[in-house]
Amino acid sequence: MEKIGLPQVNLQTVYASNYVANKARGTVVWTPADDAHSNASVAGSWHLTDHKTSTKIVLDVQGELHIPLPALMKLVVEPLVEAEFERLTEQYIANLIDRFGGEVE
Repeated sequence: MEKIGLPQVNLQTVYASNYVANKARGTVVWTPADDAHSNASVAGSWHLTDHKTSTKIVLDVQGELHIPLPALMKLVVEPLVEAEFERLTEQYIANLIDRFGGEVE
């Protein structure tokens, strides 16, 4: 992911995940991979349901950042990281809608 923050203090999330697709169930599930270079764990799933003329897609994603910070700095940084994660997730969904069409419920 891109670096966020100020020039003096910034953060870059690095993670790896294992993906498993199950066509019969209409799912793609990902779990955190063991990676010595990761500072985050990301897990989630896509669940796709055929509605004949459209496809319903449900996204479930969880993320956890692992960086040692002093308690006072954590109080400041944590909400910023959460907001950036939300923004990037929303952008990801918007990019899918731009590419494939559809809408968000």
